[in-house]
Amino acid sequence: MPTPHPIELLRFNTCGSVDDGKSTLIGRLLYDSKSLMEDQVEALEKAADLSGGGTVNLANLTDGLRAEREQGITIDVAYRYFATPRRKFIVADTPGHVQYTRNMVTGASTANLSIVLVDARQGVIEQTRRHAYIAALLGIPHLVIAINKMDLVEWKAERFLEIRDEIENFLPKLGGFRDVKFIPISALIGDNVVDASTHTPWYEGPTLLSHLETVHIASDWNGTAFRFPVQWVNRPNNPTNAKLHDFRGLSGQIAGGIVRKGQEVLVLPVGIKSRIRDIHTHDSALQEAFCPQSVTLCLEDDVDVSRGDMIVGLEDLPGLESSVNARVCWMNLKPLQTGKKYLLKHSTQTVQAVVTQIENRINFQTLEPELNPASLAVNDIGTIRLKTSKPLVYDAYAVNRLTGSFILIEPGTHATVGAGMLLPPVERARHDYGDFSI
Repeated sequence: MPTPHPIELLRFNTCGSVDDGKSTLIGRLLYDSKSLMEDQVEALEKAADLSGGGTVNLANLTDGLRAEREQGITIDVAYRYFATPRRKFIVADTPGHVQYTRNMVTGASTANLSIVLVDARQGVIEQTRRHAYIAALLGIPHLVIAINKMDLVEWKAERFLEIRDEIENFLPKLGGFRDVKFIPISALIGDNVVDASTHTPWYEGPTLLSHLETVHIASDWNGTAFRFPVQWVNRPNNPTNAKLHDFRGLSGQIAGGIVRKGQEVLVLPVGIKSRIRDIHTHDSALQEAFCPQSVTLCLEDDVDVSRGDMIVGLEDLPGLESSVNARVCWMNLKPLQTGKKYLLKHSTQTVQAVVTQIENRINFQTLEPELNPASLAVNDIGTIRLKTSKPLVYDAYAVNRLTGSFILIEPGTHATVGAGMLLPPVERARHDYGDFSI
């Protein structure tokens, strides 16, 4: 009997301005797709007296904080899980208010697809441009512009097309999106969310859920250059098991490409060549493995490898530098200034870093950079230069989101103060080190 093909998982987030209907949209998706348990429906009905004037408020499915329900806004990032026969979903409901931009970055950082809601009455505003820019900056390949509250503009096709054209005018400035879909919806009453609307005969595209179920995401992972950040050196040292007594494997998650048994690889940053002897999962041995599988690799040679090192293929080598350029979203109330020292967590290693230059800050009115600002305030996004205490093995974030991302940590408080996306490297690792020998 053939093994059933696993159901694909799509991660997506919703974003947009305050009161654009993000939480209501997710509630409608869950409710209309029959993804709610009985106790969730009961809790929704009990919460009806807190907001909604005694009627069921679908936004309460994601707005879990009392302050969110009382004010009718989203503050924290809420994650919800649901499934249809065609696909599994993890959805992040991210805040719309400008002061919670850092929360939006956090919720969208792992998304395959981003839904930017636009209020059909208000049209395109600064937050629309801001969130579309951030989605592009984060390398999210698929974008949906959900033009919501179409019922409040009498389902006029002209209004839908006007908003679509305005967004299409600035999207080329952002770049990066593999596909963009515009869908007219009413999250409150459910039109074009799960079921097709009878109010939009002029719209011939899919419903939102249909698009989420069918958008192609299999090629979203980097499938070319092999990258394997070492997370753990696996040494069972089991004296009762002869096979495990001398076992030494390197465990972690493949961050890019494919690895095969017998493949020649390079261990960085030390620059030692070896070959893959075995590939193990938790319950079997493999001939090959690919991103984003978690595996244990065994090398043919007894190479000194530790957490934070990276095993790569010999083709298309990564950058190897201690002075790097990056875009950063600043998340701390204390501004980012040059000369400040932080801990930089990249992949499986943490190193010391100092900010040597702030090159620019993005103006979200124009989507243009403002050169040489004195600092970056909370929720600002800009380009900086960093000097690290040891070289980073990395790819540009646009090439590989796993090996091109990092966070900045304040040493004293250990608070995450910045989320960064590395720009293309100047210097790359070499592959002419020669084979390893004892």
